[in-house]
Amino acid sequence: MNTLVVILGPTGVGKTELCLHIAEHFHIPIVNADSRQIFAEIPIGTAAPTPKQLHRVKHYFVGNHHINEYYSASMYEQDVLSILPTLFEDSDLALMTGGSMMYIDAVCNGIDDIPTVDENTREWMKKRLAEEGLKNLVEELRQLDPIHWEEVDKSNPRRVVHALEICHMTGKPYSTFRKHDKKKRPFDILKIGLNRERSELYDRINKRVEQMFKDGLVEEARKMYPYQKENALNTVGFKELFSAFNGDYTLDEAKERIQGNTRKYCRKQLTWFKRDETIQWFHPKQEKDIIQLIQNTIQK
Repeated sequence: MNTLVVILGPTGVGKTELCLHIAEHFHIPIVNADSRQIFAEIPIGTAAPTPKQLHRVKHYFVGNHHINEYYSASMYEQDVLSILPTLFEDSDLALMTGGSMMYIDAVCNGIDDIPTVDENTREWMKKRLAEEGLKNLVEELRQLDPIHWEEVDKSNPRRVVHALEICHMTGKPYSTFRKHDKKKRPFDILKIGLNRERSELYDRINKRVEQMFKDGLVEEARKMYPYQKENALNTVGFKELFSAFNGDYTLDEAKERIQGNTRKYCRKQLTWFKRDETIQWFHPKQEKDIIQLIQNTIQK
């Protein structure tokens, strides 16, 4: 049986280098499951694989979209499912890695069949977000769909706006489309989680942000500043720097905020992943054990 190996974990844990070694060991490409690394303009701020790493192993879904393009977990699901049959022709093993919880769930479990938002509705809601602000749209969602309002991340404009897009386009609450039915896949799935001691993980995050600044994160953010309203840039690293450019605080303060918000996002990822009892957890240094597990799985 073909097997999709999913190596997941929080930001900064060390997924990239480990997965390069695993891909090289089994002579297979890597399917990226990071929802921000797909955008070509922001490789530093998303800690995307470097040109050297991309040369070592073929990657899918890295820098293949632009920040002004709409992309969603359901589109990612369709794109990954369309390439897996080709990958399985070359090997009975495929490797997907990342930390974007919804992208991973979309491929492994399927995503609800929610209508595709038309361009007019998308542009209308984008304009409303800019003019009316998130707070007003959250209140509108409470009135139109109180069920989804209870569970949605009210600080995430992308989630709130998408729910409202569906409400207005279909005339039905967004929650009525969310069935949460798990879809059967024509391949086995092996989920491997990576984690470290919290203090070790936080130290790695802090150092990685420092390295991003040395690598040119500020300059990358300045280039993106004219496009700050794009959903692709509503992410840790760019939000804080945009505020600094607006004079809200200094670049040093922005760096500290990026470190703190990245640690907060790390905790959110771990909380999400810990709900999944099928994940087998390892320290990234347990490379031999992970490779052995994969080998044993595909030999069954």
